Amino acid sequence: MLSAELYPPERLVAAQRATAAVGLDALLVTPGSDLRYLTGYDAHPLERLTCLVLPARGEPTLIVPTLERPAAEVATHDLRIVDHRDGQDPYPLVVEALDGPASVVALSDRMWAAHVLGLRAALPGAEQRLAGEILDELRMRKSPAEVEALRAAGAAIDAVHARMGRWLRPGRTERQVGADIAEAILDAGHATVDFVIVASGPNGASPHHATADRVIRAGEPVVVDIGGTMPSGYCSDSTRTYVVGAPPPDAVAYYAVLHAAQRAAVEAVRPGVTCAQVDAAARDVITEAGFGDAFLHRTGHGIGLDGHEEPYIVAGNDRPLEPGMAFSIEPGIYLAGRHGARIEDIVVCVDGGADVLNTTPTELAEL
Repeated sequence: MLSAELYPPERLVAAQRATAAVGLDALLVTPGSDLRYLTGYDAHPLERLTCLVLPARGEPTLIVPTLERPAAEVATHDLRIVDHRDGQDPYPLVVEALDGPASVVALSDRMWAAHVLGLRAALPGAEQRLAGEILDELRMRKSPAEVEALRAAGAAIDAVHARMGRWLRPGRTERQVGADIAEAILDAGHATVDFVIVASGPNGASPHHATADRVIRAGEPVVVDIGGTMPSGYCSDSTRTYVVGAPPPDAVAYYAVLHAAQRAAVEAVRPGVTCAQVDAAARDVITEAGFGDAFLHRTGHGIGLDGHEEPYIVAGNDRPLEPGMAFSIEPGIYLAGRHGARIEDIVVCVDGGADVLNTTPTELAEL
């Protein structure tokens, strides 16, 4: 996929218009997913300042350390670049790039505190706000190229789940299985491994358990939640629940509830339905079956250049879904001291409902 398709230069213009529309003078964007979204540049976060200065009106400027200039030039093509050498104070370069007074600027939500304070000192009269109020709105609606990047990520992580029977066996530890999965995530085409959860038996009741030295036993559920970042920059995330051998009857019973809940939430997705309504579609099924207190988290989160981003599929979020919004549907049931289960697919809201990007079966997988 061409970089220009995923990271079109028109995004800078759209961000400038949105910045002006809310009365901001500029966006100041340091390394992270926002910078990559706007420029295609996957910069390293360093103590040396890298900062995109995007005035509401005027020419954008990318300020980079001299050491990083060659990489920035390759990634950004026609963007104006100003570099600074070690020992030089880079923050006055931001002021110069603004080319005029600034009373309100927005900073990357995850900017290092050292840079926040450096910019505050360089612009003492400027109010600082979060760039997320601008960029979250732009990033939330995926372009066709972004959807295809997420689809490729979904296929890559599905390929890992399809091989789970090779690694998930009684007598092996969660950590051993996790190491095999991590290697397979890279083999499947990801650039990085972002997380590997292998939660067996009672560990499955902890939604964010990672891996441990616990030995996996026959007949117990194992929650496997895995994801990584593709070379495109877009993320995968998928959860399936497995049993090595025959599952316990109580797990079969509540898994049937969970499966119905996940399917109900997927079927609820369509333009105009709120995030809270999709959450309720899953939660109501689980609550009516008596497991409401065992569903410990929201139903889903947005995904794109970050593994977690807007929109969040959670009670109280009355944002209506729109075509192009991509997010997880991942209800879970967690029984403390016993076991747990979760099913997670990535979906994209489309005019006809939900385009499901993960294709591996969602039934309880008996290996």
